[in-house]
Amino acid sequence: MFLHTHPYEPFIDGESIKLIVGTLPPPRFTTGDLKEGDVNFCYGSRNGQLWPILDRIFGLNLTYETTNEAIEQRKSFLKQRQIGICDIVASAERDKIDASDIGMLNIQLRNVLDYLERYPKVTTLLFTGGNSKNGPEYFFRKHLKGYSISLTKISDFIPRIHEFVHPNY
Repeated sequence: MFLHTHPYEPFIDGESIKLIVGTLPPPRFTTGDLKEGDVNFCYGSRNGQLWPILDRIFGLNLTYETTNEAIEQRKSFLKQRQIGICDIVASAERDKIDASDIGMLNIQLRNVLDYLERYPKVTTLLFTGGNSKNGPEYFFRKHLKGYSISLTKISDFIPRIHEFVHPNY
């Protein structure tokens, strides 16, 4: 059994107004066995879509390599746009060492509500993927249930919009 732990602390600061919420990076980011073209930062897999899409949309001219420069480019963009990243899974066990969300077992979640309380300017959560089993929105809904909170649908058009009230506001 492989213990897949999240290698990064959430990237949020006091100016963040949006949070990108995913699950876990590929296992190689936990073991540190990165591939050429990986960036040792959130969503840094060379096979990932987030940074290439943002790169094209915003003309960022990002570097795709395991360097501090590549990391700082991404951090700078996120800070300028007031975006944070807080994946919801802290750790999971895996029988098969792969990056599939469905293959995660004995999942330990991060307390996203606690982060939202610490960073009250955050008003928008952007979930990667849909509401599939073991996806970030699925886990967030599960997390909210522990506080007797549910999401209220505002719009069913894609991207779907929901809201909830933080229990401490």
